[in-house]
Amino acid sequence: MRISISTNQLLKILVAIPLIGLAALSGAVARAQSGPVKVEWLGWSFYRFTSPAGKVVLTNPFITGNADAAVKLDEITRADLILVPNGHGDEIGDTIAIAKATGAKVVSPFELGTWFIGRGIPEAQVMRRNPGTRFAWEGITVRVVGSVHGSGSGRDVAFERAPIYGGAAAGFIITFENGYTVYFPGSSAATQDMALWADAYKPDAMIFLMHTNGEPRDVGMAIRLVTTNNPNLKTLMPQHHRVKPPAGALTVAEVRSALDSMGIRIPIIDPARKRVYEFSK
Repeated sequence: MRISISTNQLLKILVAIPLIGLAALSGAVARAQSGPVKVEWLGWSFYRFTSPAGKVVLTNPFITGNADAAVKLDEITRADLILVPNGHGDEIGDTIAIAKATGAKVVSPFELGTWFIGRGIPEAQVMRRNPGTRFAWEGITVRVVGSVHGSGSGRDVAFERAPIYGGAAAGFIITFENGYTVYFPGSSAATQDMALWADAYKPDAMIFLMHTNGEPRDVGMAIRLVTTNNPNLKTLMPQHHRVKPPAGALTVAEVRSALDSMGIRIPIIDPARKRVYEFSK
């Protein structure tokens, strides 16, 4: 069978092809801007974020040696960004192995990044940043802020699990393609600087430090500071805690009590490991 197409019909087809492609691209952009951010707690301070466009961001991928790890190392087959705030072993975790296996980019303090390069992560994958800088990549912006904490093993000899000194400890403010913004303070104690960052970046969620030996009023003050000129803060989730806390460890209930005493009613999500939580702007 012979099909006859006129010149006008052919022109219409040729015009329609790029328009169809443009419509598909526009749809993908719209989904990235309107879809949810998916959040999973995988134990201790290891969080996995999946962006609206499907990018995977990890914090502190502490698996080996972590009794509460919800995944095995070989189960982490996809990572685009790994955020490591300081040079302590539980923050570094399995960053090196994951970065080598997945090609993920690593955002860390400058000296810690140099140590990562010395441990075999290709230099092109290591984004060495210090507080006051940012890393923008494919619609996601990671702002590096300060942290009141240490950074390193403190040993006087070369140590395979952490550097002697990892540079200035950091925190991260992550803005996803849809504008949803998460503040991950690393291991920082409360500091007045948090009020400046709250005012500037207005995070929607805070993954607050709830260390075993934490002081509940310090945690409460940190959260209160992040509400400064920031009506967006609606979600709180803890990190640096055990599934079954040892006797005397700081608990969500104590943090809740401290916040209530300050008149802060923002709900705390006590996350279940590997459960997916979804948030939209």
